[in-house]
Amino acid sequence: MADEAILLNFWPSPYGMRVLIALEEKGIKYVNKEEDFSNKSPLLLQMNPIHKKIPVLIHNGKSICESLNILNILMRFGMIILLFYLLILTKDLKLNSGLTMLTLRYFLCFNTMIISLRQNLGAF
Repeated sequence: MADEAILLNFWPSPYGMRVLIALEEKGIKYVNKEEDFSNKSPLLLQMNPIHKKIPVLIHNGKSICESLNILNILMRFGMIILLFYLLILTKDLKLNSGLTMLTLRYFLCFNTMIISLRQNLGAF
């Protein structure tokens, strides 16, 4: 349960639906908790105290609000995995080209940015 994310959602919401699709595409384990707008849960009010809206993605007690913010984090997480595999592939093929160095530099820069995000938002 510690590695699972919690998605606070409302089934007819298109914003929540795009987050659900992204989580499924990334293969991230999550628990979908349906919210009732007439009686908002204390968890929703605690995790999104300003706007009190869905969707909210919670992981390790940290929340990410707004669907575009959630998609941005999920996209960056997927990019770092892709770049890591590209780096391993080029290392296995022993290609010492400028493209390999560019990939390595981009990966290291991106990795630093992700580590900073993880410290602020929690690890995904």
